[in-house]
This record gives sequence, C-alpha cells and structure tokens, in this order.
Amino acid sequence: MSETGSAPETGSAPEGGGLLALRRHLAPATGAVPDTDGWWSGPRWWWAGALDVEGLALGSLGALIAALDALAAADAEAGGAAASGRRVTTSSALAEASFDSIRHLRVDGRPPDIWAPMSGFRRARDGWVRLHANYPHHARRLLEALGLEDPEQLDGAVLERTAHEVEEAVRGAGGVAAAVRTRQEWQESPPGRAAAVEPWIRWSLEDAAGRRPPAAEPGGLPLAGVRVLDLTRVIAGPSATRLLGALGADVLRIDPPQHPELLDAHLDTGFAKRSAVADLRDPFQLGRIRDLAAAADVVFLGYRQGALARFGLDAAALRESFAHLAVVTLNAWGWDSPWADARGFDSIVQAACGVAHLCGGPGTRRDDGAWRPGALPVQALDHATGMGMAAAAVALLAARGRGIAGTARLSLAATAEELLRADRPAAPAQAVGLPVETRQAHSAYGVLKFVPPPLVLDGTQLEYPNGPLPYGGSALVWTQGAGGVGPVSS
Repeated sequence: MSETGSAPETGSAPEGGGLLALRRHLAPATGAVPDTDGWWSGPRWWWAGALDVEGLALGSLGALIAALDALAAADAEAGGAAASGRRVTTSSALAEASFDSIRHLRVDGRPPDIWAPMSGFRRARDGWVRLHANYPHHARRLLEALGLEDPEQLDGAVLERTAHEVEEAVRGAGGVAAAVRTRQEWQESPPGRAAAVEPWIRWSLEDAAGRRPPAAEPGGLPLAGVRVLDLTRVIAGPSATRLLGALGADVLRIDPPQHPELLDAHLDTGFAKRSAVADLRDPFQLGRIRDLAAAADVVFLGYRQGALARFGLDAAALRESFAHLAVVTLNAWGWDSPWADARGFDSIVQAACGVAHLCGGPGTRRDDGAWRPGALPVQALDHATGMGMAAAAVALLAARGRGIAGTARLSLAATAEELLRADRPAAPAQAVGLPVETRQAHSAYGVLKFVPPPLVLDGTQLEYPNGPLPYGGSALVWTQGAGGVGPVSS
C-alpha cells in the first residue's frame, strides 16, 4: 500500500520506511518485527493538513500493535497460554479521537481549558515566537524574563525584541519559548543537526538475568500483572501509561507536590491508573519511590534527566540498581542535542523545528490577513511519542523473556523529524469528519464524557477499567486492580 495517492479502507505497514512502518524501530528489542495484515481500517487521510499527521498517528499505534504481537509470541514461545491468540487492531476513527482526546473531553458538559492566556504565538520585532505558560511556574518565569508585572504588557514587550532574544531570555529564566524557525533554519542549527540523526527510539540493551514479565491469562488482557511506575507529566508519557493501564497494567503515576499537574490534563490522561504525590526531597518518600521501582516491571521517565539524577532516578541509575527493569524515557529535544536537558512542549518543538512555519498561512481579520505561523491539527508529537513509549515498553517486556533488558529513549524532536521526512499527504481539500465514539463515567470531578482507548481486541473495543481517581489520593504501594469507576454508558 502506498503512503500517497488514494485512501484505502484497510491497511498494513508497507515494507521499508515511512510513517506506517514506524514499527521497524522496534527491531533492536524484538528481533523480527511482527507485521500483521489489516491492523487498521478506515480512510488514510482525514485532517487535511500540510503534513502526514494521519500516517504518524496510525504508524505509532501500529508500532504498539507490533510490540503486543511480539510479547504474545514471546509468551507463547515460553510455553504460556497467554493472550497470544488475541488479535489487536485499530482504526482511523479511533486514532483521530485518541490523538485529540482532550478536545473530546467534557466535565459535566464543560470543555477543558487547554491554553492559558499567555501561551501561543506572539509577533516579535523580526518574526514570531511561541510561548508556553500553561503551568503557573512557567507563567511567572516568562514575566520575570521580560521584566513584566502585568500580563497585559506581554505583546508589547515581545514586539520590542527579536524572536531569538525572547527565546534566550525566557529559557534563561527557566521558562519555555521558541523562535519560529523555517525548516532550513532549524536544520542548520546545532539542535537541528542533532535531531536529524536521532532515531525515533534509541535503545540501550544488555543481557540481564531476572524475573520474567507476568504471563497473561488465556483470553485476558495482554499486560495483566505488569507494574508500571509513571514519573511523567503533560501528554506524551501519561497518554502512553493510560493505554498500558487499559491493556491490564497496574499503573501508578507520581507527581511532585510543588508543581501539581493541571486538572484538565489529569482528567484527560488519568484513566486506568492511580495518582499519588511524593516529594523526592524527603528521604523517606524518595526511599518509597525506589522501593516501588524495585518491584516494578517498567518505569516511565518524563522529567529532565539532570533533575532526576540528583535523586538517583535517572535512567542509568535505575538500570544500575534494578537489572530487570525496563526504563522508557523521553525529552523534548533529543539525547545528543545541546538542548537535551532544556524544557520543551509539543507546541514549542513545532515552532522551533519548522512545523509551525510549514503550517502557516493567512491570519485572521485582526491580523489584516497577514501571514502567521500555524500548528498541527492535534498535539501529534506528544501523542505519537507517547505511543512510541508504550510500544517500547511492551517490546522491552517481550525482550525480557529472552534475558534482555534495557532503556528506550524517545524525544518530541525525533518524532517531529519522522513527520517532516515523510512524503507530504495526498490529503483531501477539507478535513473529513470521522465518527467519534464516546463514553461517560462518574468521577470525583463530575460526569466525564471521553473517548475510549484506540485499540480493539478480538473485535471488541478496549475500555478503560476506571476513570481518573482523585489527584494525588492514592497510596505509594502496588495493588493490582486498584478499582475506581468504569464507564456507565456509551
């Protein structure tokens, strides 16, 4: 099947490269990568954007499906009855809904408040810059960087500076900003050159004797009995662990008390997991986290490695302490980048690497129709990186059955490079509306309306076992089947 041209109704990954074949990146961990025909159905194009976001969504989900097939095969080879006969598929409609899950979310009928007032594109003296101020501490640092007390002064302060001056000042103050670059400008920059050679998944694998992952029960969920410690935030990591929880894993997410997660983000990605708070600066609580890691099968890391290293929770330290552990970690800019330990978000990476420029066009009437940068139709870098993280975790579980353990590293910038290298879409002139299935669940925050997970098992839609539990209300213990509230109607 070609990645350009007509819109097929079913699909399998083409041989060679391309977004639909992102599963090829699993080979270091899985060996031969399973390639199941007909693993997705539906139209090939629907968002009508400048870049092949559809291929990125489908291909990243395809990587997870391939990893689940590899895990089932590894379990069957070891003599387990497992869920090895279970067929896992997805669809265009499920992929679209999952990658846009927060915009489909409703809380007592209310849509989420996705962007803070100071977040977004601002015109600078010589171009454009993108700011991110959703988190209160980043908003404070943005104002401090520009010497402001009143957010109403922000537009004027940015307009007085070049885009790169704003970027450097805000980043230097611990805030988050990126000058909007053309693709060429990014490719010629040191972080751009580093991103260009970054693989989608970077593996560090070694022989490691240790316990095997739990074998699934016949007809059960593929990850039943697997323990996942989630030390991530925002979208990429939490969306990955949300899906692993739906597949049966016991997921415990831990956040720091000094920087709580945004409520709408918790409600979007808090399904199928428990939520706890722990202060790593407290030796007792840090010890509890290390005990949890010792008993886990997988640890997800989404904080800057320098910050984690202070507590012995970076990938290298965890792997040295716990030889059986599968560690999956991400950053914004890539692992050999001069920006490797810099803060970043999906929208900020889009601005820096050329995506925002490629998606730009005439502005609104307020802009007199002048050109302004644009964005992908969804937070695709986050969600595709999250699916890659989930795929890597499952692939490492499969590898553990062969006595192999290790670390998988992903980045938003590497995902952006996969998207930007791909053929441009033969997209429809206008976006195609796909059917969106929703569910409802009662929660401590009200009645939630949400989309289900983007996978189908043996022809039956996968569901979340519970809705978001009260933020930070779970104990720092492992407990399979933590309970919660499931869907009450579809």
